[in-house]
Amino acid sequence: MTAQTRTGRLRAPFLRAALACAATALPASAEPPALGLPIDCTFGETCYIQQYVDRDPGPGQRDVGCNGLANDGHKGTDFGIPTLADMAAGVPVIAAAPGVVRGVRDGMPDIDTTDPAAPNVSGRECGNGVAIDHGDGWETQYCHLRNGSLAVKQGQQVARGEVLGLVGMSGEATFPHVHFSVREGNAVIDPFNPDMTRDCGAAGDGLWLAAPPYRDGGLLAAGILDRVPSYEEVKAGLPLQALPEGAPAALVVWGYAYAGLEGDVVEIALDAPGDAPPRSHSEALPRWQPFFYRAWGIRAPEGGFAPGAYRGEVVHRRGETVLDRREIRFELPAP
Repeated sequence: MTAQTRTGRLRAPFLRAALACAATALPASAEPPALGLPIDCTFGETCYIQQYVDRDPGPGQRDVGCNGLANDGHKGTDFGIPTLADMAAGVPVIAAAPGVVRGVRDGMPDIDTTDPAAPNVSGRECGNGVAIDHGDGWETQYCHLRNGSLAVKQGQQVARGEVLGLVGMSGEATFPHVHFSVREGNAVIDPFNPDMTRDCGAAGDGLWLAAPPYRDGGLLAAGILDRVPSYEEVKAGLPLQALPEGAPAALVVWGYAYAGLEGDVVEIALDAPGDAPPRSHSEALPRWQPFFYRAWGIRAPEGGFAPGAYRGEVVHRRGETVLDRREIRFELPAP
């Protein structure tokens, strides 16, 4: 399950326009806003898109790439960051275009909405967030910001790239991300292709100044450890190289990925010093999984692992297509 925001507009009082906004209202424009990314990150490295706008008008879902990376009725684009450690370090959410802040909300906790301790977020599914008026009925919305991180106030004029807050996990969220919505009036607009009469199909850069590449799955991280890590450790932000200072009892390569389809294959390989071919393992996913991880490794032989340079590799494959590939290089010292 992934987070989604189904409300067409932020609920009052979050979107109640202040009288002060009238004095700073933007002039009407026939053109939609040109959008930069709503998050300060390196796309494909420190952030990714976990969900797109659902373009299917009926039951079921279809994203702009004509695949299913969108929950039924999903009204925005979810820009995720890999781990809770990244959220704690602070990743800025930024204004995608200049405008006037129409509404804000802060003070909601960052907690997985499936956690039994999570509060009821009915009517506040967006969590902590910001809505920006860009004139002529165009509006953007930024949801699930980190508690206490909001840096703007209602009625404030903001420039493209101005920091609004930090990526969080407030409201109806199960992973750290910013849910980014674009609307013209009450109509949901997909920034990758604003022609909502089409059920799918990208259209150049759409509303983006430079559209992030479309990806329907891939790896978030890969690392090496001396044991099989728990899934909670991986989601929290396990160091990518976490071998002990002494001789390891095992070498385990792990990979953390998103948007896995039934039948996707995760291949893990370990290349040791010497002329022996790399040892490897592959496993097919038994079902669709929004997030998943796999780990595989070898125990130390008698006398320990040979010193020298090692290379681990994790590949996420869909049929004949390699969706993503990560490698880990490390050295083991002589005893």
